[in-house]
Amino acid sequence: MITSLMEYNGYHAKVEFDQEDQIFIGHVLGINDSLNFHGESVKELNQSMRDCIDNYIDYCSQIGKIPEKEFKGSFNVRIKPEQHKKIALYAASKGISINQFVTKAIEDEINILEG
Repeated sequence: MITSLMEYNGYHAKVEFDQEDQIFIGHVLGINDSLNFHGESVKELNQSMRDCIDNYIDYCSQIGKIPEKEFKGSFNVRIKPEQHKKIALYAASKGISINQFVTKAIEDEINILEG
């Protein structure tokens, strides 16, 4: 399967091509609601994604729900208890929170990736 990403109206989707069925399948990322779409051509896939997102936003409006936005800046990470202890003690010794420590570690890694 070939995988790629698409974007529409602030939402991102992972797209796969199913060789056997000869169809593109998309899954919206970063939200709890399940949004999926498909198409047999790139043009059909693009329209299907637009329709999926627009329908989601319209449906949320009809039921009085605020549509989820992706990547709200909060996520859970499971680590070994020993790592948790080391991070907590290090952060306390530096006068920062664990969140500040993790944010800095992630920023450092992103900076390396972006070179």
